[in-house]
Amino acid sequence: MFERRLFFHVDWLLVGAVLLLCAIGVAMIYSTTYVTVPNGPGHPGAYFRTQTYALALGLVALLICLVVDYRVLAEHSLLVYGSLIVMLLFVLLKGQTQMGGQRWIPVGPYHLQPSEFGRIAVALILAMYFGENRRGARNTGDLIIAGVFTIVPLALIAKQPDLGTAVTLIPVYLGVAYLAGLRLRLLAVFAIIAALMAPIAWHYALKDYQKQRIQTFLDPEQDPRGAGYQTIQARITVGSGGLTGKGFRQGTQGQYKFLPVAHNDFIFSVLAEEEGFLGVLTALGLYLFVILRSLEAARLAKDRLGAYLVGGIIGGFAFQVIYNVTMSAGLAPVKGITLPLMSYGGSSLIATLAGFGLILNVRMRRFTN
Repeated sequence: MFERRLFFHVDWLLVGAVLLLCAIGVAMIYSTTYVTVPNGPGHPGAYFRTQTYALALGLVALLICLVVDYRVLAEHSLLVYGSLIVMLLFVLLKGQTQMGGQRWIPVGPYHLQPSEFGRIAVALILAMYFGENRRGARNTGDLIIAGVFTIVPLALIAKQPDLGTAVTLIPVYLGVAYLAGLRLRLLAVFAIIAALMAPIAWHYALKDYQKQRIQTFLDPEQDPRGAGYQTIQARITVGSGGLTGKGFRQGTQGQYKFLPVAHNDFIFSVLAEEEGFLGVLTALGLYLFVILRSLEAARLAKDRLGAYLVGGIIGGFAFQVIYNVTMSAGLAPVKGITLPLMSYGGSSLIATLAGFGLILNVRMRRFTN
Protein backbone atom coordinates (compact mmCIF):
# COMPACT_ATOMS: atom_id res chain seq x y z
CA MET A 1 0.00 0.00 0.00
CA PHE A 2 1.08 3.59 -0.64
CA GLU A 3 1.54 5.59 2.54
CA ARG A 4 1.10 9.34 2.40
CA ARG A 5 4.42 9.99 4.06
CA LEU A 6 6.17 8.32 1.13
CA PHE A 7 5.03 11.22 -1.07
CA PHE A 8 7.63 13.43 0.60
CA HIS A 9 10.42 11.03 -0.35
CA VAL A 10 9.70 11.05 -4.09
CA ASP A 11 12.73 12.28 -6.04
CA TRP A 12 11.07 15.26 -7.72
CA LEU A 13 14.34 16.37 -9.31
CA LEU A 14 14.54 13.07 -11.19
CA VAL A 15 10.87 13.35 -12.14
CA GLY A 16 11.47 16.85 -13.46
CA ALA A 17 14.49 15.84 -15.54
CA VAL A 18 12.63 12.88 -17.05
CA LEU A 19 9.64 15.07 -17.95
CA LEU A 20 11.92 17.72 -19.49
CA LEU A 21 13.48 15.09 -21.76
CA CYS A 22 10.00 13.89 -22.74
CA ALA A 23 8.98 17.47 -23.53
CA ILE A 24 12.06 18.00 -25.71
CA GLY A 25 11.31 14.77 -27.54
CA VAL A 26 7.67 15.68 -28.17
CA ALA A 27 8.73 19.12 -29.42
CA MET A 28 11.28 17.63 -31.84
CA ILE A 29 8.72 15.10 -33.13
CA TYR A 30 6.24 17.96 -33.60
CA SER A 31 8.84 19.90 -35.58
CA THR A 32 10.01 16.98 -37.72
CA THR A 33 6.59 15.60 -38.61
CA TYR A 34 4.66 18.88 -38.94
CA VAL A 35 2.48 18.78 -42.04
CA THR A 36 2.67 21.90 -44.19
CA VAL A 37 -0.20 22.69 -46.55
CA PRO A 38 0.33 24.90 -49.63
CA ASN A 39 -1.64 28.14 -49.34
CA GLY A 40 -3.10 27.08 -46.02
CA PRO A 41 -2.34 26.50 -42.32
CA GLY A 42 -0.35 23.41 -41.46
CA HIS A 43 -1.10 20.95 -38.69
CA PRO A 44 0.75 18.52 -36.42
CA GLY A 45 1.39 15.09 -37.91
CA ALA A 46 -0.06 11.80 -36.71
CA TYR A 47 3.24 10.84 -35.06
CA PHE A 48 2.99 13.84 -32.73
CA ARG A 49 -0.54 12.94 -31.63
CA THR A 50 0.39 9.31 -31.07
CA GLN A 51 3.40 10.32 -28.98
CA THR A 52 1.31 12.59 -26.76
CA TYR A 53 -1.16 9.75 -26.12
CA ALA A 54 1.76 7.44 -25.32
CA LEU A 55 3.19 10.05 -22.93
CA ALA A 56 -0.11 10.15 -21.04
CA LEU A 57 -0.20 6.34 -20.80
CA GLY A 58 3.48 6.33 -19.83
CA LEU A 59 2.82 8.66 -16.92
CA VAL A 60 0.04 6.32 -15.75
CA ALA A 61 2.50 3.40 -15.99
CA LEU A 62 5.08 5.43 -14.04
CA LEU A 63 2.51 6.16 -11.32
CA ILE A 64 1.50 2.50 -11.04
CA CYS A 65 5.12 1.33 -10.80
CA LEU A 66 5.74 4.05 -8.20
CA VAL A 67 2.76 3.29 -5.96
CA VAL A 68 2.99 -0.53 -5.87
CA ASP A 69 5.86 -1.71 -3.66
CA TYR A 70 8.71 -2.87 -5.89
CA ARG A 71 9.14 -5.94 -3.69
CA VAL A 72 5.58 -6.99 -4.53
CA LEU A 73 6.32 -6.52 -8.23
CA ALA A 74 9.53 -8.51 -7.88
CA GLU A 75 7.64 -11.37 -6.20
CA HIS A 76 5.54 -11.57 -9.38
CA SER A 77 8.57 -11.23 -11.67
CA LEU A 78 8.20 -14.79 -12.98
CA LEU A 79 4.65 -13.97 -14.09
CA VAL A 80 5.84 -10.76 -15.78
CA TYR A 81 8.71 -12.63 -17.45
CA GLY A 82 6.43 -15.47 -18.58
CA SER A 83 3.94 -12.98 -20.01
CA LEU A 84 6.75 -11.36 -21.99
CA ILE A 85 7.83 -14.71 -23.45
CA VAL A 86 4.24 -15.54 -24.42
CA MET A 87 3.82 -12.17 -26.17
CA LEU A 88 7.12 -12.54 -27.99
CA LEU A 89 6.09 -15.98 -29.22
CA PHE A 90 2.74 -14.57 -30.30
CA VAL A 91 4.52 -11.82 -32.23
CA LEU A 92 6.58 -14.41 -34.12
CA LEU A 93 3.43 -16.35 -35.03
CA LYS A 94 0.76 -13.69 -35.51
CA GLY A 95 2.51 -10.33 -35.17
CA GLN A 96 2.12 -7.49 -37.64
CA THR A 97 4.95 -6.87 -40.08
CA GLN A 98 6.22 -3.38 -40.86
CA MET A 99 9.50 -2.20 -42.40
CA GLY A 100 10.73 -5.76 -42.76
CA GLY A 101 10.19 -6.75 -39.13
CA GLN A 102 7.43 -8.74 -37.43
CA ARG A 103 7.39 -6.94 -34.10
CA TRP A 104 3.94 -5.55 -33.28
CA ILE A 105 0.60 -6.66 -31.85
CA PRO A 106 -2.35 -4.58 -33.14
CA VAL A 107 -4.35 -3.02 -30.28
CA GLY A 108 -7.18 -1.09 -31.90
CA PRO A 109 -5.70 1.73 -33.98
CA TYR A 110 -2.32 1.40 -32.25
CA HIS A 111 0.45 -1.18 -32.17
CA LEU A 112 2.07 -2.70 -29.10
CA GLN A 113 5.74 -3.70 -29.34
CA PRO A 114 6.32 -6.26 -26.55
CA SER A 115 10.10 -6.31 -27.02
CA GLU A 116 10.33 -2.80 -25.54
CA PHE A 117 9.13 -4.18 -22.20
CA GLY A 118 11.83 -6.84 -22.21
CA ARG A 119 14.29 -4.70 -20.25
CA ILE A 120 11.85 -4.29 -17.34
CA ALA A 121 10.90 -7.99 -17.28
CA VAL A 122 14.54 -9.11 -17.37
CA ALA A 123 15.59 -6.57 -14.72
CA LEU A 124 12.78 -7.72 -12.41
CA ILE A 125 13.49 -11.43 -12.67
CA LEU A 126 17.28 -11.01 -12.36
CA ALA A 127 16.89 -8.70 -9.36
CA MET A 128 14.60 -11.26 -7.73
CA TYR A 129 16.93 -14.15 -8.58
CA PHE A 130 20.01 -12.50 -7.09
CA GLY A 131 18.33 -10.49 -4.34
CA GLU A 132 15.88 -12.85 -2.67
CA ASN A 133 17.46 -15.02 0.03
CA ARG A 134 20.86 -14.84 -1.66
CA ARG A 135 24.10 -13.01 -1.18
CA GLY A 136 24.44 -11.93 -4.77
CA ALA A 137 26.14 -14.14 -7.32
CA ARG A 138 27.59 -16.93 -5.20
CA ASN A 139 29.31 -18.66 -8.09
CA THR A 140 29.65 -18.74 -11.88
CA GLY A 141 26.64 -21.05 -12.07
CA ASP A 142 24.39 -18.27 -10.75
CA LEU A 143 25.65 -15.97 -13.49
CA ILE A 144 25.02 -18.63 -16.14
CA ILE A 145 21.44 -19.21 -14.95
CA ALA A 146 20.85 -15.45 -15.00
CA GLY A 147 22.33 -15.43 -18.50
CA VAL A 148 19.76 -18.00 -19.61
CA PHE A 149 16.96 -15.76 -18.33
CA THR A 150 18.42 -13.03 -20.55
CA ILE A 151 19.21 -15.08 -23.64
CA VAL A 152 15.71 -16.52 -24.10
CA PRO A 153 13.92 -13.18 -24.75
CA LEU A 154 17.03 -11.86 -26.51
CA ALA A 155 16.89 -14.71 -29.03
CA LEU A 156 13.13 -14.29 -29.56
CA ILE A 157 13.51 -10.54 -30.17
CA ALA A 158 16.46 -11.07 -32.52
CA LYS A 159 14.32 -13.53 -34.47
CA GLN A 160 11.75 -10.81 -35.34
CA PRO A 161 14.36 -9.53 -36.51
CA ASP A 162 15.16 -6.68 -34.13
CA LEU A 163 18.78 -7.06 -33.16
CA GLY A 164 18.96 -3.46 -31.90
CA THR A 165 16.33 -3.96 -29.20
CA ALA A 166 17.64 -7.46 -28.42
CA VAL A 167 21.14 -6.14 -27.70
CA THR A 168 19.77 -3.70 -25.09
CA LEU A 169 19.05 -6.69 -22.81
CA ILE A 170 22.79 -7.36 -22.44
CA PRO A 171 23.56 -4.18 -20.42
CA VAL A 172 20.54 -4.99 -18.24
CA TYR A 173 22.14 -8.33 -17.40
CA LEU A 174 25.57 -6.76 -16.90
CA GLY A 175 24.14 -4.03 -14.65
CA VAL A 176 22.50 -6.53 -12.32
CA ALA A 177 25.33 -9.07 -12.47
CA TYR A 178 27.98 -6.44 -11.70
CA LEU A 179 26.15 -5.31 -8.56
CA ALA A 180 25.58 -8.95 -7.63
CA GLY A 181 29.29 -9.69 -7.72
CA LEU A 182 30.36 -10.25 -11.32
CA ARG A 183 34.12 -9.93 -11.30
CA LEU A 184 35.68 -7.66 -13.90
CA ARG A 185 38.19 -10.41 -14.63
CA LEU A 186 35.38 -12.73 -15.69
CA LEU A 187 33.87 -9.93 -17.78
CA ALA A 188 37.22 -9.53 -19.52
CA VAL A 189 37.22 -13.25 -20.31
CA PHE A 190 33.75 -12.93 -21.87
CA ALA A 191 34.97 -9.98 -23.93
CA ILE A 192 37.95 -11.97 -25.23
CA ILE A 193 35.70 -14.92 -26.11
CA ALA A 194 33.33 -12.56 -27.95
CA ALA A 195 36.23 -11.05 -29.89
CA LEU A 196 37.49 -14.50 -30.89
CA MET A 197 34.00 -15.53 -32.03
CA ALA A 198 33.50 -12.32 -34.05
CA PRO A 199 34.79 -13.84 -37.34
CA ILE A 200 32.44 -16.80 -36.92
CA ALA A 201 29.51 -14.49 -36.19
CA TRP A 202 30.41 -12.41 -39.26
CA HIS A 203 30.21 -15.40 -41.58
CA TYR A 204 27.37 -17.40 -40.04
CA ALA A 205 25.28 -15.23 -37.66
CA LEU A 206 25.00 -11.80 -39.26
CA LYS A 207 22.61 -11.27 -42.14
CA ASP A 208 23.71 -9.51 -45.30
CA TYR A 209 22.03 -6.22 -44.39
CA GLN A 210 23.74 -6.26 -40.97
CA LYS A 211 27.13 -6.78 -42.58
CA GLN A 212 26.36 -3.96 -44.98
CA ARG A 213 25.62 -1.59 -42.10
CA ILE A 214 29.00 -2.28 -40.51
CA GLN A 215 30.83 -1.88 -43.82
CA THR A 216 28.93 1.33 -44.52
CA PHE A 217 29.82 2.72 -41.10
CA LEU A 218 33.50 2.12 -41.79
CA ASP A 219 33.27 3.75 -45.25
CA PRO A 220 29.89 5.41 -45.95
CA GLU A 221 31.24 7.02 -49.12
CA GLN A 222 31.35 3.65 -50.87
CA ASP A 223 27.56 3.86 -51.31
CA PRO A 224 26.55 7.49 -50.62
CA ARG A 225 23.09 7.19 -52.18
CA GLY A 226 22.30 3.75 -50.78
CA ALA A 227 23.52 2.07 -47.61
CA GLY A 228 25.73 5.02 -46.62
CA TYR A 229 23.03 7.65 -47.08
CA GLN A 230 21.74 7.70 -43.49
CA THR A 231 25.20 7.94 -41.96
CA ILE A 232 26.23 10.78 -44.24
CA GLN A 233 22.99 12.71 -43.74
CA ALA A 234 23.18 12.23 -39.95
CA ARG A 235 26.65 13.80 -39.90
CA ILE A 236 25.49 16.69 -42.08
CA THR A 237 22.44 17.26 -39.88
CA VAL A 238 24.43 17.35 -36.63
CA GLY A 239 27.17 19.57 -38.08
CA SER A 240 24.79 22.08 -39.65
CA GLY A 241 23.35 23.25 -36.33
CA GLY A 242 26.37 25.25 -35.23
CA LEU A 243 26.38 26.83 -31.79
CA THR A 244 22.76 27.93 -31.42
CA GLY A 245 21.01 25.97 -34.18
CA LYS A 246 18.74 27.01 -37.02
CA GLY A 247 15.70 27.43 -34.79
CA PHE A 248 12.59 25.43 -33.99
CA ARG A 249 11.03 24.04 -37.18
CA GLN A 250 13.69 25.86 -39.21
CA GLY A 251 15.92 22.89 -39.93
CA THR A 252 16.35 21.66 -43.47
CA GLN A 253 17.58 18.09 -43.08
CA GLY A 254 14.70 17.01 -40.86
CA GLN A 255 12.01 19.28 -42.27
CA TYR A 256 12.60 18.34 -45.89
CA LYS A 257 13.12 14.63 -45.15
CA PHE A 258 16.74 14.46 -46.29
CA LEU A 259 17.38 12.49 -43.09
CA PRO A 260 15.25 9.29 -43.08
CA VAL A 261 13.22 8.39 -39.94
CA ALA A 262 14.38 11.62 -38.33
CA HIS A 263 11.52 11.44 -35.79
CA ASN A 264 12.67 8.03 -34.58
CA ASP A 265 16.26 6.79 -34.71
CA PHE A 266 17.76 10.20 -35.52
CA ILE A 267 15.77 12.55 -33.29
CA PHE A 268 19.03 13.63 -31.64
CA SER A 269 20.37 14.77 -35.01
CA VAL A 270 17.28 16.96 -35.46
CA LEU A 271 17.86 18.46 -32.00
CA ALA A 272 21.45 19.26 -32.96
CA GLU A 273 20.35 20.95 -36.19
CA GLU A 274 17.54 23.05 -34.73
CA GLU A 275 18.92 23.87 -31.27
CA GLY A 276 22.65 23.63 -31.99
CA PHE A 277 25.50 22.78 -29.66
CA LEU A 278 23.79 24.50 -26.72
CA GLY A 279 20.68 22.38 -27.17
CA VAL A 280 22.81 19.24 -27.39
CA LEU A 281 24.63 20.16 -24.17
CA THR A 282 21.30 20.74 -22.42
CA ALA A 283 19.93 17.34 -23.47
CA LEU A 284 23.15 15.49 -22.64
CA GLY A 285 23.29 17.27 -19.27
CA LEU A 286 19.76 16.09 -18.50
CA TYR A 287 20.60 12.52 -19.51
CA LEU A 288 23.73 12.55 -17.37
CA PHE A 289 21.76 13.89 -14.41
CA VAL A 290 19.10 11.19 -14.83
CA ILE A 291 21.72 8.42 -14.98
CA LEU A 292 23.72 9.69 -11.99
CA ARG A 293 20.57 10.29 -9.96
CA SER A 294 19.39 6.76 -10.70
CA LEU A 295 22.77 5.32 -9.69
CA GLU A 296 22.40 7.21 -6.42
CA ALA A 297 19.01 5.54 -5.98
CA ALA A 298 20.75 2.16 -6.32
CA ARG A 299 23.33 3.19 -3.71
CA LEU A 300 20.65 4.34 -1.28
CA ALA A 301 18.40 1.31 -1.77
CA LYS A 302 17.34 -0.37 1.46
CA ASP A 303 18.02 -3.87 0.13
CA ARG A 304 19.93 -5.75 -2.55
CA LEU A 305 16.76 -6.39 -4.50
CA GLY A 306 16.18 -2.67 -5.00
CA ALA A 307 19.79 -1.98 -5.90
CA TYR A 308 19.86 -4.79 -8.47
CA LEU A 309 16.57 -3.65 -9.99
CA VAL A 310 17.78 -0.07 -10.45
CA GLY A 311 21.15 -1.26 -11.77
CA GLY A 312 19.51 -3.35 -14.47
CA ILE A 313 17.05 -0.70 -15.60
CA ILE A 314 19.55 2.14 -15.73
CA GLY A 315 22.14 -0.11 -17.40
CA GLY A 316 19.85 -0.66 -20.38
CA PHE A 317 18.82 3.02 -20.41
CA ALA A 318 22.41 4.32 -20.39
CA PHE A 319 23.42 1.95 -23.20
CA GLN A 320 20.56 3.18 -25.38
CA VAL A 321 21.49 6.83 -24.79
CA ILE A 322 25.20 6.34 -25.49
CA TYR A 323 24.67 4.25 -28.62
CA ASN A 324 21.97 6.45 -30.15
CA VAL A 325 23.93 9.67 -29.58
CA THR A 326 27.10 8.22 -31.13
CA MET A 327 25.08 6.74 -34.01
CA SER A 328 23.39 10.10 -34.64
CA ALA A 329 26.80 11.72 -34.89
CA GLY A 330 27.98 9.07 -37.36
CA LEU A 331 30.34 7.50 -34.82
CA ALA A 332 28.60 4.10 -34.61
CA PRO A 333 26.91 1.80 -37.14
CA VAL A 334 23.26 2.60 -37.87
CA LYS A 335 21.11 0.34 -35.72
CA GLY A 336 17.48 0.43 -34.65
CA ILE A 337 18.23 1.67 -31.14
CA THR A 338 16.05 4.65 -30.25
CA LEU A 339 16.90 7.51 -27.92
CA PRO A 340 14.83 6.80 -24.79
CA LEU A 341 12.29 9.45 -23.74
CA MET A 342 12.85 11.45 -26.94
CA SER A 343 12.49 9.20 -30.00
CA TYR A 344 9.08 8.43 -31.45
CA GLY A 345 7.66 5.14 -30.25
CA GLY A 346 4.72 4.61 -27.94
CA SER A 347 5.78 1.26 -26.50
CA SER A 348 9.33 2.51 -25.91
CA LEU A 349 8.13 5.64 -24.09
CA ILE A 350 5.64 3.75 -21.91
CA ALA A 351 8.20 1.08 -20.99
CA THR A 352 10.90 3.66 -20.21
CA LEU A 353 8.60 5.71 -17.97
CA ALA A 354 7.48 2.52 -16.20
CA GLY A 355 11.15 1.74 -15.58
CA PHE A 356 11.69 5.14 -13.99
CA GLY A 357 8.61 4.51 -11.87
CA LEU A 358 10.46 1.50 -10.44
CA ILE A 359 13.63 3.54 -9.88
CA LEU A 360 11.64 6.23 -8.06
CA ASN A 361 9.90 3.46 -6.10
CA VAL A 362 13.20 2.05 -4.82
CA ARG A 363 14.51 5.46 -3.77
CA MET A 364 11.21 6.49 -2.16
CA ARG A 365 10.98 3.36 0.00
CA ARG A 366 14.52 3.47 1.36
CA PHE A 367 13.20 4.50 4.78
CA THR A 368 10.43 1.89 5.05
CA ASN A 369 10.63 -1.35 7.03
